[in-house]
Amino acid sequence: MNHGAESLSFQGHGLLDRRGFLGRSATALGSVALTHLLGREGLLAAQPGLGSLFADPAHPNRPRPPHFSPKARNVIVIFCAGAVSQLETWDYKPELNRWDDKPMPGGPAVTFQGPAGNLARPQYAFRPRGQTGKMVSDLIPHLAELTDDIAFVHSLTSKSNTHGPAENFLSTGFALDGFPSVGSWIGYALGTNNQDLPAFVSLLDPRGVPQNGSNNWGSGFLPATFQGTTWSAQNPVRHLSAPGISRDADQAARRLLGQLNQRHLEQHPGDEKLAARIASYELAARMQLSVPEISDLSTEPAHILRAYGADDPRNPIKVGFARNCILARRLIERGVRFVQLFNGAYASGGELNWDGHNKLKEQYDRHAAILDQPAAALIRDLGQRGLLESTLVVWCTEFGRMPFFQKGAQGRDHNPDGFTSWMTGAGIRKGVSHGVTDELGRAAVKDVHPLYDFNATLLHLLGLDHERLTFEHNGVQRRLTNVEGHVIREILA
Repeated sequence: MNHGAESLSFQGHGLLDRRGFLGRSATALGSVALTHLLGREGLLAAQPGLGSLFADPAHPNRPRPPHFSPKARNVIVIFCAGAVSQLETWDYKPELNRWDDKPMPGGPAVTFQGPAGNLARPQYAFRPRGQTGKMVSDLIPHLAELTDDIAFVHSLTSKSNTHGPAENFLSTGFALDGFPSVGSWIGYALGTNNQDLPAFVSLLDPRGVPQNGSNNWGSGFLPATFQGTTWSAQNPVRHLSAPGISRDADQAARRLLGQLNQRHLEQHPGDEKLAARIASYELAARMQLSVPEISDLSTEPAHILRAYGADDPRNPIKVGFARNCILARRLIERGVRFVQLFNGAYASGGELNWDGHNKLKEQYDRHAAILDQPAAALIRDLGQRGLLESTLVVWCTEFGRMPFFQKGAQGRDHNPDGFTSWMTGAGIRKGVSHGVTDELGRAAVKDVHPLYDFNATLLHLLGLDHERLTFEHNGVQRRLTNVEGHVIREILA
C-alpha cells in the first residue's frame, strides 16, 4: 500500500458549486487526516524493520528484524546505583598520590553537597592486569581479571549531578521523568524470541530499588506492554494454580480462555487496546508456567553456585545479588532480549549503594564484596557457554566522583564531567581503553562522550540506528538519544 501524498480528483462530478467543493474538500482532508493519524499509531503498512508492532497488537512481543545485521542479540546491563568512583576502580590517576591532601589548583570551592576539601589519593592500590597491563584497582579483583576482554570508555559525561535525574539520563536519555527506558525502546523495536517471557526484565537489588525506581525500566509514552518486568531471585514468581488442579487441567482451562478471548476480539475488530490487554494477560498466564522453573536455582550445580558466591553464608546480600546474576544468565539462555541487573538501592547516605560522600572506603569495601565475584562469574559463565558471542554485557553508573574529598568528610562528591563505564561481549573490541580524563580525574579531556553516545553504541550493536528508532509523541519524533548521539566506533570489533 502506498501511503504517500495522492492527488485529489473529482472526475465524473462535473463542475462543482461552492458548497459542493467545500463539502468534498472536507471529506478529502478528513481522509488525509485519518491517514496521518493511522500512520502515527502504526496502523498502516509497517516501516522496514520496525513498526510492525501495531500491525499485530495481539502479539506485541513477536520478534522483528533490526535495521541492519546485529552483532548482539541480547543485552545484560549491570547498573551500579549511587555513582561509583572511577578513581577507586577503573581510571588510574597516579598524580593523585603526589597531590594527596593538597588543594586542587583552580578547583571549585563548592560542589554538589558543599565545600570542597583537599585532593585525596585513590583509596585502593592499582596494579597492572592481564596481557594489556591495564591498571585496575584492588577493590574489584575478580572483575580486574577480565580487563583483557573489556572495552572501557573513560570519558563519559552526564547532564545532571543529581542521582534521580542522572539515573533518568542514563536509562532514558532525558533528565526529566516520563521517557521510555532503553530496555523498553529495544523491546519495542525488536520484540523477543521467547513468547512465554517478557522482552525486558529488571532484576532488582536484594536491598530495594534505585532512587528513581520505575523510571529506570518504565515505558514512558511507548505502549505499556514494553515496560520492564521487575523480578528478583529473592522473590520468585510461583505457579498460582488453584489447589487440586493438575497442570494438564490448568493448561486446558487456559486454552479455553484463549479461545473465548479470541472470539471476543473478533467481535471487536480493530480494537488495539483490547488486543494489547488480552496479550498482556496471556503473557502473564504463560509466565506462571515458565517463570517458576527459571527461578528454581536448586537445579544449578554446586560448583556454579560456588563460583558466583551464591552459597556464601557470611553475606546474604551478596548471595541475593549472586542469585540474580545466575537468573540473568538463565533469562538470556531462554531468549529474553534485555536484562537490567541492579547493584545498589536507594537510601539516604549511600549505605545501600555506591554514593560515597562520607566514609567512601568503608562503604566501598562493603559494596564491592557484593558486586565483584558474582558479576565476574556471570561474564565468565556466559563466555564458557558460548553466550558472549551473542550477548552484550554493559557495566554502568550514573556519574563519577570528584578527585578531592568533601570538606570534613572521607568521601567524594558527585562528578558528571568525566567518568567510566564499559562493555564486553558481542561486537566489542577486547582490551581497549578509550577516552581520557585529566591527570587528576576531574573531567574528560579527550574523546569526550555524553551518555547519548554510549546508548547509541548499545543500540548499534543490536542492529538499530539510533536516529531511525523513533516514536511520535505530542507531535515530536522522540528517540532514546534525543537529537544527539554518535556511535563510539573505537570500541567496536
